[in-house]
Amino acid sequence: MKEFSINELFDLSKTMAAPLFEGIEYPWQALPLIKDFILKLGETLSPDEYDKRGDDIWVSKKAKIFDSAYIAGPCIICEGAEVRHCAFIRGSAIVGKNAVVGNSTELKNVVLFDNVQVPHYNYVGDSILGYKAHMGAGSITSNVKSDKTLVCIKKDGKVVCETGIKKIGAIIGDNVEVGCGSVLNPGTVIGRNSNIYPLSSVRGYVPASSIYKCKGEVASKNE
Repeated sequence: MKEFSINELFDLSKTMAAPLFEGIEYPWQALPLIKDFILKLGETLSPDEYDKRGDDIWVSKKAKIFDSAYIAGPCIICEGAEVRHCAFIRGSAIVGKNAVVGNSTELKNVVLFDNVQVPHYNYVGDSILGYKAHMGAGSITSNVKSDKTLVCIKKDGKVVCETGIKKIGAIIGDNVEVGCGSVLNPGTVIGRNSNIYPLSSVRGYVPASSIYKCKGEVASKNE
């Protein structure tokens, strides 16, 4: 299970949410904690650096928010972030430094590390995206199983963890590139520095430094 651990997937120096992961081993354990964490952290943010908008929404004075974007709390949007035309942030979201939330992208119960890009028609729910992760146009995280049962984490088709959680989208490591039009099925975990081919349907675990071409065809970048 080491490959699923927080330290294997993320550089915690690249997010203001680092304290969220203290005391837990696996990133999906943080998902039920995001809302309360934001509420607590938001109250500590300097009013010289962050504007508080409405109830429980903190926006850096150096972020760019398009007028047509919708933002619900609790939410923190960090320095240099850009929330573009018709973005839909449903709450319980941390948008890291210099991150991009694009046209018609929807966020819900997520942590976006610094420099993440979800720039075009993406749905990201109940997910964590590591430093510089990028989702191509139209790629989404599917966060609920079709039979509505609890999400399991799998490796090589075998269950390695019963999470006890109904909604888990994807856990995406640092520097991952997700191709356009891809679907990351519930409980997908993608290791650092991996690439997902466009139009992929991904489930289970993709090792670090891999190229995911299709089910059963995953190449190592190191070979």
